[in-house]
Amino acid sequence: MGISLVKLVVWVSWLAMAVGAEYVKYKDPKQPVAARIKDLMSKMTLAEKIGQMAQIDRSVATEQILRDYSVGSVLSGGGSEPLPEAKAEDWINMVNAFQNGSLSSRLGIPMIYGIDAIHGHNNVYNATIFPHNVGLGATGDPELVKKIGAATALEVRATGIPYVFAPCIAVCRDPRWGRCYESYSEDHKVVEQMTDIILGLQGDPPTSRKGVPYVGGKGKVAACAKHFVGDGGTTGGINENNTVIDMHGLLSMYMPAYSQSIIKGVSTVMVSYSSWNGQKMHANRELISGFLKNTLKFKGFVISDWQGIDRITSPPHANYTYSVQAAIQAGIDMVMVPFNLTEFIDDLTYLVDSKVILMDRIDDAVQRILQVKFTMGLFETPMADFSLVNELGSQAHRDLAREAVRKSLVLLKNGKPGSTPLLPLPKKASKILVAGTHADNLGYQCGGWTINWQGFTGNNSTRGTTILGAIKSTVERSTEIVFRESPDANFVKSNKFDYAIVVVGEPPYAETAGDSTNLTMIDPGPSAINNVCGTVKCVVVIISGRPIVIEPYVSAIDALVAAWLPGTEGQGVTDVLYGDYRFSGKLPRTWFKTVDQLPMNVGDSHYDPLFPLGFGLKTESGASIVSRSTSSATPRRPGLFIFMITVTLSFYITGK
Repeated sequence: MGISLVKLVVWVSWLAMAVGAEYVKYKDPKQPVAARIKDLMSKMTLAEKIGQMAQIDRSVATEQILRDYSVGSVLSGGGSEPLPEAKAEDWINMVNAFQNGSLSSRLGIPMIYGIDAIHGHNNVYNATIFPHNVGLGATGDPELVKKIGAATALEVRATGIPYVFAPCIAVCRDPRWGRCYESYSEDHKVVEQMTDIILGLQGDPPTSRKGVPYVGGKGKVAACAKHFVGDGGTTGGINENNTVIDMHGLLSMYMPAYSQSIIKGVSTVMVSYSSWNGQKMHANRELISGFLKNTLKFKGFVISDWQGIDRITSPPHANYTYSVQAAIQAGIDMVMVPFNLTEFIDDLTYLVDSKVILMDRIDDAVQRILQVKFTMGLFETPMADFSLVNELGSQAHRDLAREAVRKSLVLLKNGKPGSTPLLPLPKKASKILVAGTHADNLGYQCGGWTINWQGFTGNNSTRGTTILGAIKSTVERSTEIVFRESPDANFVKSNKFDYAIVVVGEPPYAETAGDSTNLTMIDPGPSAINNVCGTVKCVVVIISGRPIVIEPYVSAIDALVAAWLPGTEGQGVTDVLYGDYRFSGKLPRTWFKTVDQLPMNVGDSHYDPLFPLGFGLKTESGASIVSRSTSSATPRRPGLFIFMITVTLSFYITGK
């Protein structure tokens, strides 16, 4: 019954091979990251290195492609999801299936899955949608923004994804730009402060690791500072256009937030579609390799934007081999292809074989990509589990978003001359009117980059509370609420409303689709304001990603509130309208009188705004005393004079 000699030899040989194969230095977490990278790269072929430099969209990814080409990354473009209204578990199963393909490749290098999560986990059904960056800039609260980063990281990890294309640290200098709401402020100092969101997304790096990419465990994600550099300063505010500014201006206005992001350990940087003085940023070796990598000492990887290298030529993709050459030589490490994988691989392979692109440049790119993957623990825990699924859209995160909404609201007017302030509103009233296109439309409230790339309209695409819904849950039960999206003047006159809330603004948009030369609210917004505010005391709430034309209507309005793009938690608006919390937000952007003034930013010689940067009235919760608040960026006025006016007003208002 004994085992045969042949079988014994085979078994011993197999055991010896298995034991010998057990230890591989790059798979040993006890080894220093540098040693693991060196060991892995010594084993990689050129094809495997080039595969690591490619990022493809999930719509063209398969397990076999990831295995056969050693693809470095997969992404979801705007609205790209495993199935409609996908649950966290659906996302995890999709990501893990792709990861299985990567792990079955010769060297088993895990891919990194990336997604836009620019105001919460915005592609995902039932996620918490936070205010867009312009609203967060109005809070002036970096600690709050850091908490939002941490909450977003948990929701992203809840779906099995470890990498986000956020934050956008553009300094928007012209509200006509369709991405202006992705910018925290026209003031680069505000943008620098808000880079604290990186610490929330990635975790606080140890003091000894400042300036080195850092991701603090499975509850954190790799972040991406974008879009390098000057994307918010394009001529005319035209998306992907040319930013005309000298080097001193570029370094003082648009570069400081990148320096801050690198100090805070940001893992990746995305290059801008835009140009600087006529040169496409995706081909700008001086700024990518020279300044970002060599001067600022950025150690993470540089990623292109979606088909960003294609747009080096005009028309896009006209000479793809040249685009690949220009982009890689400029210093781009990972290319968001996202569809034509084999064309990218073939062209880059040809360029290396022809010695047009040196192996040193390929090795630099791959080393940086592996640095991030090793640092974030992707080799140790490449597969996602279901332990965080309950974090998606959790009540704690919705409460945080609600706090962010109320802190982001900017009170621009409260009472007509000679009258008492309208806000805060009384919860108990006989009959009130709620009007406007944006009062009961969750999609309008969230803006672009929500569920779909260009956003959505209506209330069915994700879960949240509209402003009308929030009003209904805030006022006394005895208060009759009448909702009309566009009431005519006769209807308003024939009803005895105690007051009205009119919610109007912009439709959702993203990127070039949002470029606007007129910056007007959508119809019938103007007529709703005129028909309502001409008859009854009204507060107008503006839902927009930027200042829009309101100067013609201001005199008719009793109270005016800039609510930006608040996201899913509409209760944050009513929290402040009804005095449970005070108004505290300040304008992160100059509010113009007419579009003819644009571009106009604080410090310009022609600065003559409707409301200056930093402007924001304050209310005490439950009280009607209002004091004007302006930032240090606006002209100072004699403090004693303001103090006397405030005291006089308070006596007048309270009758004391």
